[in-house]
This record gives sequence, C-alpha cells and structure tokens, in this order.
Amino acid sequence: MLVKDTSQLIGHTPLIDLQIDIPNHSRIFAKLEMFNPGGSIKDRLGQFLIQDGLNRQLIHDGTTIIEPTAGNTGIGLALAAQQYHLPTILVVPEKFSYEKQQLMQALGAKIVNTPSKDGIKGAIAKAKSLHAMLPNSYLPMQFTNPANPETYYQTIAPEIAEDLKDIPITAFVAGAGSGGTFTGIAKYFNEHNSHIQNIAVEPEGSILNGGKPHAHRTEGIGVEFIPPFFKNIRIDQTLTISDADAFYQVRSVAKQLGLFIGSSSGAALAASLKMAETLPDHSHIVTIFPDSSERYMSENIYAK
Repeated sequence: MLVKDTSQLIGHTPLIDLQIDIPNHSRIFAKLEMFNPGGSIKDRLGQFLIQDGLNRQLIHDGTTIIEPTAGNTGIGLALAAQQYHLPTILVVPEKFSYEKQQLMQALGAKIVNTPSKDGIKGAIAKAKSLHAMLPNSYLPMQFTNPANPETYYQTIAPEIAEDLKDIPITAFVAGAGSGGTFTGIAKYFNEHNSHIQNIAVEPEGSILNGGKPHAHRTEGIGVEFIPPFFKNIRIDQTLTISDADAFYQVRSVAKQLGLFIGSSSGAALAASLKMAETLPDHSHIVTIFPDSSERYMSENIYAK
C-alpha cells in the first residue's frame, strides 16, 4: 500500500481471535489499536477532533491546540495538528508515562506538567486557564466534546461489525477513561443488536463502582468523575480490575501470543475472561487493546 502521509494509516487495524484458554468455550476478539501510526486508538480521536474543529470554524491558521491528556490523546492530536502546521500545548499530569511525553515532544508539542496529586482534574483546570490567556487557541476538551464518542461510532465500531458480520456478538468489554471509546462503540453495537451486553472496565482507584479515587499503575483508564457521555448509554456491568490482574495479562499475552499490550489492554482482557466465566457457553466477546507496552517500559510494565 502506497501512502503519502501518516493520516492514511489511521484505522482499519487488525482484529485478533485470541488463542488462549477461555472459559466455557467462548471466544474473545480484540481490536489491536497499537497498529495505528501513533501507536494507540487515540490517533482516531486526534484526527477527528482537529477535523471537527476545522469544520466548525473553531480552528484557523495558526490556532494553538491545547488539551489535557494522559498521553495517547496528546500524541493523536499532535499528529493531526502536524498536518495543518498548528502549534500544540499538551497538559499532562507528571505521573504519566515518560515515553508518551517524549513522543508528544518529538511531534513538536509543548508539554506542560501538572502535579500528580491533582490528577486529570488538575490538568483540565490548567488547560482551561491557558486557553483563557492565549488568543487564537482551541481547547477540544475530549472529556466533554461529543466528537469523542462520535469518533468511535463512525470508525472503529463499523470496522469490528464488518469483521464479525457472520459472528454474533454477546458482550462488548472496554476500559473507561474519558468514556468516548466505550460510549461510541456501545451505541453503534446496540443500535444493531440491543441484546449485546455493555461491560465497562476500570482499575482499582477509579470511582465507577463507588470506590474512592486513589493512585493506580494501570494507565489510560480510570475516572475521577463520571464521564458525561455515560448519561446516554446503557452500562450493564462495571468490572473493577486490580493492577495485579491487569499486569498479569500483559505478561501472559507477551509470552503466549507475542503481543505487546499496555496495562489498560491487560485490564480489558482480565475483564473479558471474567465475563466468559458467567456468560453462556460459546459466547463471543469483543474488546479493545488501546495501545502497546513499549510506551510504558520506564514504568517496568513487565516486572512481577
């Protein structure tokens, strides 16, 4: 395939039928989003957010893009902004992966760090203050922008549906961070089959199941506030996955399948296996592996 720029490489990632021991003769299909050029599912979002801003005439020549991010959305935005020569400021809590911050800088973005103790709420507050101070700036704000779930409704969900057109989906299992990926895909699936179960995944230290927020090693998912997108979608169950279980799956699929997945992917797989224990025999579970392990090596992702 001959291409002229990296934007042409976004999407149409592989869907793998995992060849592992799965309870009750069920099957788990995982979308391998690390095959996007920026290495994660958020390449789709970055491209969509920039195009949406252009379409709504919120982005002009020289507009500075400002966004709070744990990292992958920042990489996706920096990639998309590059196409239009737009300066980018990304506000990142200090605790998040060093590799992701390096990649954002390599793409030309300026990084503004906020204290780890303030979490993503602190990054959001800082991004809003920078936006207020900087003329000709645009704050896509992935956490509230309807373009976030729409990205996945229009892109990844139809891809999965096409790949599994002859295989009925029993349950959709995915991590919840901003809530955009989960909401967009669940909405698409449920419009075509209302019986598909929607299973949200969070790490310990997230609040969806009523727990108190605290630090966790699993990156990319987990919430300090209920995503506003969840108001419009049915969630049948939320599974809280420990760091230990998530990282066990990270190590396991590397050894068994040669797949290098990030910790949020490990959590999604752990949750999918739990669901396979309770769903009927021969169920078909779809999940998302949002990124790869390479961008977390400084976090000792393979350490026991």
